[in-house]
Amino acid sequence: MSDNIIVDTATRIFADLCEPQTVNAAEEGRWPEELWNALEESGLTLTWVPDNLGGAGAEMADGFAVLRVAGRFAAPVPLAETLMAGWLLAEAGISAPPGPMTVAPVHEDGNIQISADGKLRGRARHIPFARTARHIAVLAKRGGAPIVALVAAEGLNIREGTSLAGEPQDTVNFDGATAIGTGAAPAGLDPVALARLGAAMRTQQMAGALEHILDQSVQWSLDRVQFGRPIAKFQAVQHNLATLAGEVAAAGAAADGAAETIASEGPASERALLDVAVAKVRVGEAASNGAAIAHQVHGAMGFTYEHSLHHATRRLWAWREEFGNETLWAGRLGRLITEHGADELWPFITQGT
Repeated sequence: MSDNIIVDTATRIFADLCEPQTVNAAEEGRWPEELWNALEESGLTLTWVPDNLGGAGAEMADGFAVLRVAGRFAAPVPLAETLMAGWLLAEAGISAPPGPMTVAPVHEDGNIQISADGKLRGRARHIPFARTARHIAVLAKRGGAPIVALVAAEGLNIREGTSLAGEPQDTVNFDGATAIGTGAAPAGLDPVALARLGAAMRTQQMAGALEHILDQSVQWSLDRVQFGRPIAKFQAVQHNLATLAGEVAAAGAAADGAAETIASEGPASERALLDVAVAKVRVGEAASNGAAIAHQVHGAMGFTYEHSLHHATRRLWAWREEFGNETLWAGRLGRLITEHGADELWPFITQGT
């Protein structure tokens, strides 16, 4: 992803306001208000919303790059969810409200209905940060046609849950809720396409988290002395760190490939299915292998709650499950390839490369 002022701004904010104690406090239920306010004041939370709808009007690539930074710092705020909600609202021509948002549904089988008078009906599970959001951008159906609805979170029936990262992952019942605003979704935008966008966003956050654990592991190996010398001098540790670096590079490339396709063709395209599936599978593998190596390098210290390594590794395990894990996406990838047949395999894989 490109280096620019947006990424630099995000990096400075997270470096100043997203310290390990901030992440731990958020897990204990304390909202990181200073961090969120700084992100919102900078316009980063509405990166994908056009100027005329109250946002920053930046490119899709910029938003993905910001998510990479957020993943590197294990940011305990719904930045990805607010970006996604803002994008969904903008696609329907709805102005984005201030404050944290999330989106529903996150599963491809989502089925939320909305009547002609704006009343919603249905339930959405595993909604990230639902209890801390002020609004939820909902992709619903009216008479079979996709409709985007903006719904206030206050007053909704929310059953709280928690992800492996210790972050909110709630079930929301929309029965009886009234939409603040509605708009027709563009052709091709359905829960499947929405989940595809979410999966691409999670791979960017995972790529950032992997970059962090590589930096942290290298620094730890230089600082940790065993038998009179830094463990970075031991060949086995050097080999593990080289393997980790390879996993990080592969994950970053796969995540960027998915992001670039989403930015250029949108989440509903067949090419987006291919590249997001590849990214989900490869980044998921890197998360598993990378977390194992990072903890091997750190030893018992890395498993303690006091050590910040768990901030990244727990999120890697949580994010790989959200919007479908690598096993699910590998199945989709296999079906997509077989549908094209043997003669079309190579041209299909290499198109656009």
